[in-house]
Amino acid sequence: MRRDLCDGVGIARLLNATLVLPKFEVAAYWNESSGFADVFDVDYFIQKMSGFINVVKELPKDIASVEPFRVDCSKRKGQFDYIESVLPSLLEHHYISFTPAMSQRRDRYPQYAKATLCQACYSALRLTSSLEKKATGLLDAIPKPFLSLHLRFEPDMVAYSQCEYTSLSRSSVAAIEAARVDRKPWTGELAQIWRKRGKCPLTPNETVLMLQSLNIPTNTNIYLAAGDGLMEMEGFTSVYTNVYTKSALLNQEDFTRMHGNTKAALDYYVSINSDAYVATYFGNMDKIVAAMRTYKQMHNTLFLNRKAFAEITSQGLEGAELKNALWEVHKNDFAIGRGFALPDCFCEFEL
Repeated sequence: MRRDLCDGVGIARLLNATLVLPKFEVAAYWNESSGFADVFDVDYFIQKMSGFINVVKELPKDIASVEPFRVDCSKRKGQFDYIESVLPSLLEHHYISFTPAMSQRRDRYPQYAKATLCQACYSALRLTSSLEKKATGLLDAIPKPFLSLHLRFEPDMVAYSQCEYTSLSRSSVAAIEAARVDRKPWTGELAQIWRKRGKCPLTPNETVLMLQSLNIPTNTNIYLAAGDGLMEMEGFTSVYTNVYTKSALLNQEDFTRMHGNTKAALDYYVSINSDAYVATYFGNMDKIVAAMRTYKQMHNTLFLNRKAFAEITSQGLEGAELKNALWEVHKNDFAIGRGFALPDCFCEFEL
């Protein structure tokens, strides 16, 4: 949601349009409804964007009851031009609702649009005062120094990946099957090809092996930046025993009242302020955290290489030989503290 918001701001500047504070379509993630103001400081955002684009909280009365003309750019690929493709609709209908393209070359934006997008991403978005108070309290409660680990092994994540795993508990298998719906797992040779492409989330046990190959001590303080429903955690916590979660550190009554996106905001806040950040996947959370950590010159950021893990384990390596092979894959990124897939950052100018 944060990524799409930043994209929306940059596109509004390209089109010289006024931006209406967006409504988050969170049902796809957490089956709930909450808005921009539940997470971000609205007045601060509007103030910080002044001079870049005009932002309004509500629609003018004369069009408030009108349905916007919808423009879906999510499937557009290649050198997609918003001015050529979207501006005519905006000029004709005056009020449009659009979905940004999934793949964009933001580095090709004119400098004024880059500046606007970067102002939104890195300067204008801050949490509401109440949420930031919870976030700072959570950060203070974690023993220092600590590593923030973004671990993805929830039933819906595994089901979506279409990967198949052996040696999972019956409860995990049942949870995955319940989440699959019509996304059946790949089998046979296709399953191996899919795994070797790096498409399969690392299990907690595989993550332990990866961390040990990097010689990360088992007494390291680890904050688990993850959603509800992580599976197969017993093996992980039996090796890395100093594991902390927001559900354990926050007031339980307060925690249960929080929306999914506000919980994710806490993970984001902790992760951009942690001593180190390690991700087992490379999703939207990881991309935006890595970019912010780079912006803040906090380069202890690493993405575990799932593709290399699948290739190496398929060779039958075990024990010290396997750990040495995994170390060879990650040692350069680990030494300089920057992940192999760190996104390009073009926000190099003063904001």
